[in-house]
Amino acid sequence: MKVLSVSSEVFPLIKTGGLADVAGALPIALKRFGIETKTLMPGYPAVMKVIRDPVVRLQFDDLLGAPATVLEAEYEGLDILVLDAPAYYDRAGGPYLDQTGKDYADNWRRFAALSLAAAEIAAGLMPDWRPDLVHAHDWQAAMTPVYMRYYPTPELPTVLTIHNMAFQGQFSADIFPSLRLPPHAFSTESIEYYGHIGFLKGGLQTAHAITTVSPTYADEILTNEFGMGLEGVIASRRDVLHGIVNGIDAEVWNPATDPVVHTHYGVTTLKNREENRKSIAEFFHLHDDGAPIFSIISRLTWQKGMDVIAATSDAIVALGGKLAILGSGDPALEGSLLAAAARHPGRIGVSIGYNEPMSHLMQAGCDAIIIPSRFEPCGLTQLYGLRYGCVPIVARTGGLNDTVIDANHAALAAKVATGIQFSPVTAEGMLQAIRRALHLFADQKVWTQLQKQGMKSDVSWEKSAERYAALYSSLAPKGK
Repeated sequence: MKVLSVSSEVFPLIKTGGLADVAGALPIALKRFGIETKTLMPGYPAVMKVIRDPVVRLQFDDLLGAPATVLEAEYEGLDILVLDAPAYYDRAGGPYLDQTGKDYADNWRRFAALSLAAAEIAAGLMPDWRPDLVHAHDWQAAMTPVYMRYYPTPELPTVLTIHNMAFQGQFSADIFPSLRLPPHAFSTESIEYYGHIGFLKGGLQTAHAITTVSPTYADEILTNEFGMGLEGVIASRRDVLHGIVNGIDAEVWNPATDPVVHTHYGVTTLKNREENRKSIAEFFHLHDDGAPIFSIISRLTWQKGMDVIAATSDAIVALGGKLAILGSGDPALEGSLLAAAARHPGRIGVSIGYNEPMSHLMQAGCDAIIIPSRFEPCGLTQLYGLRYGCVPIVARTGGLNDTVIDANHAALAAKVATGIQFSPVTAEGMLQAIRRALHLFADQKVWTQLQKQGMKSDVSWEKSAERYAALYSSLAPKGK
């Protein structure tokens, strides 16, 4: 089977979040099921800089107002189709935000163009290759099934994956003429949303199957609390909704071979983590004592519960814990966490910014990782924690609920516990989880059992890729 994947970011080419990890890992995991995937993505400067010997596969004189070229290249096992459109993607800022942190005013055109290019490829305009199915990711690619619905050639099956319902790609109706869709596409059965245009909404209405990145999140988005205004649309398409938990690349995230990890280790050699722990203490200027180091690797936002971390940081130190925090986001939250570090030198360390190698080392050296998200479609950080023996302390929501087994009395007795869950996401809920963690940490035999059980968890893409392969097969023409 041949699949066209469409994503606005793909690791290891460019990454702002978990979407990139999934878009980079799933195609490789699907190979064992005989599925050949080509991934269409924008030609950002970082992408154009690293691809080698690209082949021109398709040219557009006018792709929603600008010329564009589809280039094909291989990169670290991925077959990449790069949409080279300098007018849209050759910019000094990030994929979605300019250098001042504001959305590009023409994001609607930039990602509608990506979707239209995907629809053209799906229609067979690229010589010698046409997919059997198209898989679009998030709002940036959600217009792909919309364009395919109104394309004059027979429509191929489409899958749309929601990585985070909070980001929907909503724009003024004024842009509709520039999207080059037929007039009847501006309807409640397609992209119209309360008089405006919704890219994600349109994709949800037109895709043949919808997936979310965990079973619990699939249930949550049917509710007012998590549906973000689209719960009615989701409910109307409940029969094609699937919750498939993400996996991680078990080769990239492997404490026994990870090149970033200072001292490698496995389930039977957990004591080797101590050298990595010392490296973390040195980097974050923490006292090198026996107190547990609680790590946070996150966007520093309200959704991620970072305001709760800021509010409880003094109490966490008073209880006997230490904090190592890596991330960036809301300037006010960054300031609050930096202020906490200034109040507690040697007990709280904060590094503002994105640092992929350090995120690996933190998983290999910290004792636990705190993930207090108010909602979390899947989450990957807790999977990395499980893989590295960095015990996850997570809010009971979304994929966090599906992937971490709470260390309650029954789970501990059965030796199946892998972490700590808590609810609600409040200061008291957070501190109760920290008290539980400190109590368990005091009994190193029990804590080691938690680490080992987590490391034995299958967090790879194998089972999830099998579910995607089965979904693809159910949608694709027979014999594909």
